Amino acid sequence: MQSLEAELDAARQLAVADLADAIESIGFECTRCGACCTADGEDDHTATVFPDEVRDLQQAAATGDEDRDWRDVARPMPYGLSESDDGTLEGETFEWALQTDGCGDCVFYEEDDTGQGACIAHDDRPLICRTYPFSVALAGTSQPMGEAVDEEGIVRAHECEGLGRDISRDDAEELARALKERAVRELEEAIAVRDTYQPADLDSGEVVVHDSEGAKRMDGSSLED
Repeated sequence: MQSLEAELDAARQLAVADLADAIESIGFECTRCGACCTADGEDDHTATVFPDEVRDLQQAAATGDEDRDWRDVARPMPYGLSESDDGTLEGETFEWALQTDGCGDCVFYEEDDTGQGACIAHDDRPLICRTYPFSVALAGTSQPMGEAVDEEGIVRAHECEGLGRDISRDDAEELARALKERAVRELEEAIAVRDTYQPADLDSGEVVVHDSEGAKRMDGSSLED
């Protein structure tokens, strides 16, 4: 198994043109169905977001003098956490997920009167949203279940009703650039988390999130503060 550093080098050498070829071969157009932004009936919507992306969304979502709290944008990734006796979460986990509403949908997803969905932070949406339903299958990167699009099996496509639709070369290349950036960022994040990780001394009912910037509380503040 290759090291994360070797995988990062491989990600940096990915050719945008080759990724675009794979995307163009299957085709894609977002239908705004909302399936990738909403709960699937059993689990809440879960999409990984990097710390700097959380801050970007905080600024994008701010209105006037009203700032968005970190917790308005992101929540601890649920994996590894458990519920305490009083129903609150506790434990330590890695990375952040976009915050969800009471229905388990992404808080940035809204539907108009016709039922058509839209992202209210579309221009500032995280890389995982920009690249859905595609991913790059390298160790250390997110690999949603899906079929290989190219012969090498590097580009994967998750089930989505927008697949199979015509896509222009320009759009395929734009998506491919974002896909490569996401692969690189995920591996850089994984390496930083590995290098900064220290097991947390947890109190009952406490949650600690380890990301590339160190250990944090649920509100995004450093555990060392």
